[in-house]
Amino acid sequence: MKSRITMITIGVDDLERALQFYRDGLGLKTEGIIGKEFEYGAVAFFDLQAGLKLAIWPRKSISRDSGLTLSSPSPTEFTLGHNVSSKAEVDAVMKQAKNAGAVIVKPAQETFWGGYAGYFQDPDRHLWEVVWNPQLVPQD
Repeated sequence: MKSRITMITIGVDDLERALQFYRDGLGLKTEGIIGKEFEYGAVAFFDLQAGLKLAIWPRKSISRDSGLTLSSPSPTEFTLGHNVSSKAEVDAVMKQAKNAGAVIVKPAQETFWGGYAGYFQDPDRHLWEVVWNPQLVPQD
């Protein structure tokens, strides 16, 4: 297996609500919901960085496609990290997320390892970390 990830798909309970959060609230670019003509096909894709997309797909559809039983989600199963260029950008993204309807679970603050980070949950309780890491500053 090559270490190449091109799609991160997260399960959502309400596709329209999730679309509004990511598109309208966070400003991620998308063509909207596609695949409505298929019983379990409705999905939305968002462009992230070059070669990487975020997909939101109903949890029921993931269950059906994978053959796994639909179970209760846990927000601590994984985090999505959004690495930014400065502490001020952490604060700005956290504010944007809150204004979009996110729940701030840990306000941005200095970290024990010398960075600055905070956590928010999207409407489906997925946990996002907004982080400035002085060792991993993105090259925009």
